[in-house]
Amino acid sequence: MSVTAVVGANWGDEGKGKMTDALAAEARYVVRYQGGSNAGHTIINKYGKFALRMLPSGVFYDTVTNVIGPGVALNISDLFRELEALTARGVPKPNLRISDRAQIVLPYHKQLDELEEQRLGDRKFGSTRSGIAPFYADKAAKLGIQTADLFHRGRLMDRLEAALIPKNVLLEHLYREPQLSAADMLEDLIKLGEKLRPYVCDTTELLQRAVSQGETIVAEGQLGALRDPDHGIYPYSTSSSTLAGYASVGAGLPPHAITRIAAVTKAYSSSVGEGPFTAEIDGPIAHELRQRGGDAGEYGVNTGRPRRMGWFDAVATRYGCMLQGATEAALTNLDVLGFLDDIPVCAAYEIEGTQTTRFPVSARLEQAKPVLETLPGWKSDISSIREFDRLPLQAQNYVLYLERLIGVPVRYISVGPRREQLIER
Repeated sequence: MSVTAVVGANWGDEGKGKMTDALAAEARYVVRYQGGSNAGHTIINKYGKFALRMLPSGVFYDTVTNVIGPGVALNISDLFRELEALTARGVPKPNLRISDRAQIVLPYHKQLDELEEQRLGDRKFGSTRSGIAPFYADKAAKLGIQTADLFHRGRLMDRLEAALIPKNVLLEHLYREPQLSAADMLEDLIKLGEKLRPYVCDTTELLQRAVSQGETIVAEGQLGALRDPDHGIYPYSTSSSTLAGYASVGAGLPPHAITRIAAVTKAYSSSVGEGPFTAEIDGPIAHELRQRGGDAGEYGVNTGRPRRMGWFDAVATRYGCMLQGATEAALTNLDVLGFLDDIPVCAAYEIEGTQTTRFPVSARLEQAKPVLETLPGWKSDISSIREFDRLPLQAQNYVLYLERLIGVPVRYISVGPRREQLIER
């Protein structure tokens, strides 16, 4: 068997959790390979509705080993809160493995994230204030702390002291806040380490062995292609690569093993956070889309912020699928559009009087205006349909039109928030 990467084609919030949950039914491993608890995946099953921020989306299957890879920003407190919440709601304890090379999100990362967003004011980037940017900055500056460090008191103390030298300069002279002491943090981190110890192992060796044995693996991405720091809407991006190509690095998988890449996109557009959003709409229709979207509307899983709404953006989605190297697409929330008489689609951009279907760099993206094409709606409830040919003709035509625009076959169509509300073509 091979590795399937489930990734976002857009700004995040595409419904990746549901797709990972569906594919996990036939998988042996589900792996988180980047990001942290700054964004979440919503899953609805027989136990109820869950918002997973740290745990992989295979935790509801006792046949799945859930792996947090070395590329993840591991917030230990958030992890255990999620584990405890699962147990409290009757979910069996998941089989969980955490890389001994994964690095830890520490309290000062979150503190610096909050202070910087406050300092930026109107120039803020829309951070969730989960400490992600300071965490990855430390990783690049070689000031991070790995899970394995938590089991060696002397090394942990040395790492903390080294990390705090530049931070205390910032706290005192830029933010006018008290300095931090490594000694004050040491014991709490050692205790967290002991709590974490049963889950920690060499996950790279674990997954490499699984690949060699032909096990089925799902690599679960966070956010979407347009939030990638190299290829996305920089600087309104996240701090780790959101692309399927990074799964081999962040999970410790051989690149050649990733042979299937499912890019997830909504049947319309939504986004949480700052930055250019060409197909954005406001007013009553945007409000109606937001209220109908998903099981509880279009609100950020982690922040609760109302999502910005827009029509399907074929320019952005085609670009996102290209970046991901998508072998197939999953179209979610098609049912949400059932109230509309007509459905606009952003088929191209106009920039300085010229139409284009190429996604531009950020400096030009802010000048882009949507070029809309309108398709007839189907004006009916499709949430109980499980076969593509049984969809109203207008809904079929809408899917086929989007498929032509993005250049990737739409293999899955979600017609509701629950696991079983899925059409496979």
